[in-house]
Amino acid sequence: MALHTLSSLPVSIFARQYFPSKTPMISHITTKNASTSITVNPCPLRCMASSPVTTRRDANYQPALWKDDYILSLTSEYVGESYTRRADQLKAEVRRMFEKVVDPLEKLELIDVLQKLGLSYHFEDEVKRTLEAIYNPIHRAGDICKKENLYATSLEFRLLRQHRYSVPQEIFNIFMNEKGKFKASLCDDPKGLLYLFEASFLSIEGETILDEARAFARKQLEEYVEQNKSQNLSTFVGHALELPLHWRMLRLEARWFIDTYRREVGMNPVLLELAELDFNMVQAVHQQDVKREARWWKSTGLGEKLGFARDRLMVNFLWTVGKSFQPHYGYGRRMITRLNCLITTIDDIYDVYGSLDELELFTDIIERWDVNAIDQLPYYMQISFLTLNNFVHEMAFDILKEQEFNVVQYLRKAWIDQCRSYMVEARWYYMGYTPSLQEYSQNAWISISGPVILAHAYCFTTFPMTKESLASMEDNMTNIIYWSSMILRLANDLGTSSLELKRGDIPKSIQCYMNETGASEKDAREHIRYLISEAWKKMNKERATSSSFSQAFMEYAMNVARTAQCIYQYGDGHGTQDRETMDNVLSLLINPIPLHT
Repeated sequence: MALHTLSSLPVSIFARQYFPSKTPMISHITTKNASTSITVNPCPLRCMASSPVTTRRDANYQPALWKDDYILSLTSEYVGESYTRRADQLKAEVRRMFEKVVDPLEKLELIDVLQKLGLSYHFEDEVKRTLEAIYNPIHRAGDICKKENLYATSLEFRLLRQHRYSVPQEIFNIFMNEKGKFKASLCDDPKGLLYLFEASFLSIEGETILDEARAFARKQLEEYVEQNKSQNLSTFVGHALELPLHWRMLRLEARWFIDTYRREVGMNPVLLELAELDFNMVQAVHQQDVKREARWWKSTGLGEKLGFARDRLMVNFLWTVGKSFQPHYGYGRRMITRLNCLITTIDDIYDVYGSLDELELFTDIIERWDVNAIDQLPYYMQISFLTLNNFVHEMAFDILKEQEFNVVQYLRKAWIDQCRSYMVEARWYYMGYTPSLQEYSQNAWISISGPVILAHAYCFTTFPMTKESLASMEDNMTNIIYWSSMILRLANDLGTSSLELKRGDIPKSIQCYMNETGASEKDAREHIRYLISEAWKKMNKERATSSSFSQAFMEYAMNVARTAQCIYQYGDGHGTQDRETMDNVLSLLINPIPLHT
């Protein structure tokens, strides 16, 4: 089984290294955001698991911004043979570019632009052959890294590491002085510094040269933005300083880069036209996906019947686009959208609505997966459990048909661990208990739902599935799944903790750190950002060295972390849907790019 129970969590090494152990009193943070104010209402249901009238919390979540009728009305003109034919013509031209370009740096620049435009998935073979030729010393024409070109060296390093080639950090020694510092002359090369900065985020733990590179490049780039010498380059620099390329949600980055690339000197019109057309064609596929899921969500009745829970179909689908946007991953998007909806609903049962007695009983029934016992539950829990049961068995049936391998117990176990972690937090809340940061983290990396998401994703990114491959999941739980989940958790805490405390919830990582160290909220947030950075180094190492998982699964795990940092970049982008999240939905799923032909 892929997921550990709470009694055997692998978090302790990370916790001992980064988390302090003192536990003074905590300082609570409040917010003025009225959209998440807390009210207390009597339970309208006569609940069999508790007393007839139960006092409940109510987070006053906004209703769904995107209604079913609107979602089902979505249409796109970018379907049909004429668009497919034109896209194929443009892709053929790009393949000829790979054949015609001789200079290694120009080849790397072509790959870089294709990735940023969201097109590289069409050219995986060409990218692989090109990077293999550049990496192999026998075929390395010009050996660009031996030239003192910071931009070229940084670009090569980033692309090769991204594609799991082993490139030492010492490649940058040529740009350092005898004191181990980067040369002052590099300050006159802002483009090189930008690419050095981006390259530094492919580092692994202990690579001090890349740590130095990041600090040096950041300082110089911040000064460059203040001086605003070049508006065009300053746009890219500001974007990178806000969130580095390696941490960004791929589809959002493609949408941003298409608009920016259009104004760039030296823009390739073939690449731009293909990017705009492909984006709109993929958006049309996504619209069909989300319409199908809107019909499923309506059929469950959860959005209609459970008024206390967040009704967030469109946002839940946005998450799945962040994890795998490519058209051929439609099944995965549909299943993970349903999974996200169930996670959101059941999370609100534990965090907002359920009484302690009800939650204890609900968790017990989940642990036994006892459909026959649901008559003991109140209605809102009955409908939630049956929807979950149907989902798990539907997905298990799909995998059984596809791979002749039964994963039903595996998926159930993932949910059992998820609900156990919710129950731990519910007990903490009702006890008024403040955990240590280490104790919090040991539970919170599961309660944030990373493991249950990746458990389901594993089923459609791994071929063939075997008992041995599932065993490897359990053996490697301390690695890629754990670090992806920790980034998801810490990013969520940075975006939501203040609002959740006001609503009525347990302290999050920020407050736990403040509690233990006496740090200010500002310093605590900075510490959590540091932990995210360190977790990314661990993820980078796993991506480069692990052979236990498919490349598709490894990328999915990294995209979970990337999407989390984008969703929570400006606050609670999951719960609050009418700000940046609305803009992201509009740009990725609703509004096509006007074609410039």
